[in-house]
Amino acid sequence: MTTHTTKMLILGSGPAGLSAAIYGARAGMSPIVVQGIQPGGQLTTTTDVENYPGFKDVIQGPWLMDQMQAQAEHVGTRLMWDTIVEVDLTRRPFRLIGDGGDVYEGDVLVIATGAQAKWLGLDSEEALKGKGVSACATCDGFFYRGKKVAVIGGGNTAVEEALYLTNHSPDVTLIHRRDSFRAEKILQDRLFAHKSVNVLWNKEVANFVDGGGTSGLVALELRDTVTGEMSRLDVEGGFVAIGHHPATELFRGHLELDSDGYIAVQIGSTRTSVSGVFACGDVMDKIYRQAVTAAGTGCMAALDAERFLAEAEFELAEAAE
Repeated sequence: MTTHTTKMLILGSGPAGLSAAIYGARAGMSPIVVQGIQPGGQLTTTTDVENYPGFKDVIQGPWLMDQMQAQAEHVGTRLMWDTIVEVDLTRRPFRLIGDGGDVYEGDVLVIATGAQAKWLGLDSEEALKGKGVSACATCDGFFYRGKKVAVIGGGNTAVEEALYLTNHSPDVTLIHRRDSFRAEKILQDRLFAHKSVNVLWNKEVANFVDGGGTSGLVALELRDTVTGEMSRLDVEGGFVAIGHHPATELFRGHLELDSDGYIAVQIGSTRTSVSGVFACGDVMDKIYRQAVTAAGTGCMAALDAERFLAEAEFELAEAAE
């Protein structure tokens, strides 16, 4: 068992965690990043990235994360391959324990563990991810300009994604397994009023149809949830919008979470309910969920952490006089 100590301990290595590390290292906090079960975060599973500022051509998600990691290491970040299984936030330095027994201690802790999209769990869905099947219309809708697309879901996210897609597609179908939406009424009103959106009630996706070769998704096979009758909907894009799982299980009982399980932070800040603990990226953001906003909140977390340590050191110095 080895104990690793640092001023700034960061949990998670997506755009939020690595941005926090870059700013933290440049502020002299010698951060340690514990990468977790998915080093690089969700962008490592994304192929074409066309909306990250600074690149006129399409870039690859894994390449972008490799560049962020290299930059973080270049300015003095240590990256550790470990998965945290236990946390102690009752006193500083905060103490985290990895699954191999290593201990990580930090004067401040930045949590950037992200959130995972919920999927339907179909084999055909897995096979066509990135080939017509997506869980983020804001990320990928641009690739379906002028094409027929479908959104699967019935909550706020699904309705918002369907409305967003009308910016690119003249033919958007929203598929819901029940006969009414869970979404807020104002969103439903906007949806029903939009001429480009069609709603299919009491339908669930039984299969994503692969056209073979390079064509990717060509249709959805639908099952009626009332009668069991099967039907087919020809589409080139299918967006699964049934919610997200924030990676906060480790912090239940240690930090305040909101009603959806995301880490609660002070408005306009990354400060959590525990002084010295900060949260950034998708683990605290259930609205935007973009790589660029995650990176932005990572910067905020590092600045908040640096100010916290400066204030703490000033108070200690004053008390010693």
